[in-house]
Amino acid sequence: MTASNAPSLHYAQDVQRVAATLSAHSGPVVVVAHENPDGDALGSVLGLTRALRAMGRTVLAPLDAPRYLQFLAEPGELCAPLTEWPAGALLAVLDVDNNDASRVAGADLSTFSGPVVNIDHHGTNARQATAGVVDPDKPAAAMIVADVIDALGAPWSEAVATPLMLGMITDTGSFRFNSVSAEAFETAARLRRHGARLGWINDQLGQNPRTYYLLLREVLGGLEFLHGGRVVRARVDETMLARAGATWEEVESYVALLRNAEGAQLAVMVKDYGERVKLSLRSRGPVSAQNVAVALGGGGHVPAAGASVDAPYAEVAGRLDAAIAAELARADATEEGGSAPTKA
Repeated sequence: MTASNAPSLHYAQDVQRVAATLSAHSGPVVVVAHENPDGDALGSVLGLTRALRAMGRTVLAPLDAPRYLQFLAEPGELCAPLTEWPAGALLAVLDVDNNDASRVAGADLSTFSGPVVNIDHHGTNARQATAGVVDPDKPAAAMIVADVIDALGAPWSEAVATPLMLGMITDTGSFRFNSVSAEAFETAARLRRHGARLGWINDQLGQNPRTYYLLLREVLGGLEFLHGGRVVRARVDETMLARAGATWEEVESYVALLRNAEGAQLAVMVKDYGERVKLSLRSRGPVSAQNVAVALGGGGHVPAAGASVDAPYAEVAGRLDAAIAAELARADATEEGGSAPTKA
């Protein structure tokens, strides 16, 4: 890498510290990620799990892969949520803050007292772990995991590289987002050299069940273009799912489709559970999805973020509209001032 693209000394030291902590621990390792795992969460978990197992380590990965990503894990690779911690375990938390116990899936973090390593790329991370590497400049947690695997000296294989490539594809929008750096392409090239099955991943991701299209018809029927077309919003509830015979998992990819509307700077996908609402947001240009999500108690990145609100949609809608209006006003002022949104 050129000097301008080289990772900072601080980052390199954090990677080495995480690798050293993993190497020095002789007991079992439990690898977890956030609830409703996406490709970066699942890919990071599988990449690190396979690398550690190739080193002869005992690893438990309590993660429930969504239907559209089940092509990636081998039978038995992932396990059910833990009801108790194995003796002498170390916990590795990937793609989420280990201090945000409500978002970590697979185990109850409040009952764990052992060492914790945290690998994440969210700017809102509290950075409190036995050893951690958190870098918001990395567009995918899988990039950091790849560096940790190098630092571990673990053997590379197609099986390790492929899930990490999935993670990069997911969180870079197939390398279309502005967050993609020269280093991201270099990491992707590294993974390809190690055998990552890029074409196979994209072919698997491109296949949708019949219910995906039936539910899409429902979603498009209630599509709204707001703020002069700058915001596109859609909502899904249980009744719509029942008519399409679909599941909540099939809603996840729709927000990226909404973002492709010409002139749209913010796409909002609303999952209406009745007494709770989950929001998925994607943005472009000076508009920050992260700012909207944070205003509603959530978080994420500038181009992709989310929030979960414990209230009916009728109550959430007003708060959502206010957060969107405030962010559009901020973005307009930013453009006039000539600066970019904060990167996180």
